[in-house]
Amino acid sequence: MNQAARVLIVEDDDTLRDALCDTIEFGGYRAVAAGNGREALSRMESESFDMVISDVQMDEMDGHGLLREVRNRKPEMPFVMMTAHGSVRDAVSAMRDGATDYLLKPFEAQVLLDMVARMQPTAEAGLPIVAEDPSSQQLCALAQRLAPSDATVLISGESGCGKEVLARFIHNESNRAEKPFLAINCAAIPENMLESMLFGYEKGAYTGAHQSRPGKFEQANGGSLLLDEISEMDLGLQAKLLRVLQEREVERLGGTKLIPLDVRVIATTNRQLEDEVREGTFREDLYYRLNVLPLHLPPLRERRGDILPLAKLFLNRYATVPGAYFDESAESALVKQAWRGNVRELENCVQRAVILARSNVLSECDIVLADQFEVSADAPAPAATARPALEGDLKLREQELILQALDATGGSRKETAEKLGISPRTLRYKLARMREQGISLPASA
Repeated sequence: MNQAARVLIVEDDDTLRDALCDTIEFGGYRAVAAGNGREALSRMESESFDMVISDVQMDEMDGHGLLREVRNRKPEMPFVMMTAHGSVRDAVSAMRDGATDYLLKPFEAQVLLDMVARMQPTAEAGLPIVAEDPSSQQLCALAQRLAPSDATVLISGESGCGKEVLARFIHNESNRAEKPFLAINCAAIPENMLESMLFGYEKGAYTGAHQSRPGKFEQANGGSLLLDEISEMDLGLQAKLLRVLQEREVERLGGTKLIPLDVRVIATTNRQLEDEVREGTFREDLYYRLNVLPLHLPPLRERRGDILPLAKLFLNRYATVPGAYFDESAESALVKQAWRGNVRELENCVQRAVILARSNVLSECDIVLADQFEVSADAPAPAATARPALEGDLKLREQELILQALDATGGSRKETAEKLGISPRTLRYKLARMREQGISLPASA
């Protein structure tokens, strides 16, 4: 069974904190509570966590102070901010400061669980390659042929379809298999942290840099480095990345020494990079530097032969009783689904089925999609809090503003970002979230 993610809940309201922890536990995760930022940092010194969910307004140390400390100590840790105060601009500001995402109180229990599920980027780390469908077998055969090369690989495909698994397969089939394989999610790391994480920094390079640290390129020396969702990288950082790829050497932030590199770069994208180049959001020279060995991973709905093998793999991972299996009705239901969220959605569905099942035999009634799922009335939900709601739904208002700006600019993301006063990367993140919710966007967006 896969070890459940550990979530640190930081909230000064006792009732709401208990409700949040109960909801997290109900979702199959492990919750640890803290009443303020100071207590949270104390717990982080003695325990390890996979993510932090924190309120903003707290005594002793508020959410912003905690966010700054967490980013200094654990730059990659997902950090979600909860607030019933402020505005859309305040929420965007929090993300600029390093928050991975935010939640507006009050919110439904399932919204919280979906957020936690999205913040588990390491789910593919221990997942073996599954290639039962003929198209998957052809792709794996091609990947095996190109694996011994040191040339850069660019893997395209929809979010959640298993691009990291394919990248790990290429590494394991290469001459670098005994060397490090490191992955960094360019979409999940705030812009102001990504550069230092990639290239490293010297002591005193910026406020909070109390000691020198090597970046991912140095740590992956001799092995492979996966740049996941590279299309979300800021243009300025793209130029610096191009220089590193061309010169095969890196210089830490605040440093003067050039460090030689022997790293095989594998990049992934869920976008058509040719379109990004035409729109001016991705450098053409970097695109050609990355697109040496292009591979396209089809969505799960186009390789249905992989659905049941993957589902059984996830069942073995999450089942708490021996001998758990799908009956014919469950297998039929799994194969018929469109799986818009691809492998990630399938994994979440199987994990949910394990929780809902009343025996070791999982049937069709246990296969419940996220949009059909309703938390039981017995499970405490954060939405039950008596705190007043914000005047209007900020999330909805934010989406309206984005859609209006897209319409006014003819769908140009670059102009839309300028009109909204946010970075293109932040806009791309928001649009991706809106697509996940099924919101119709202009074709050019």
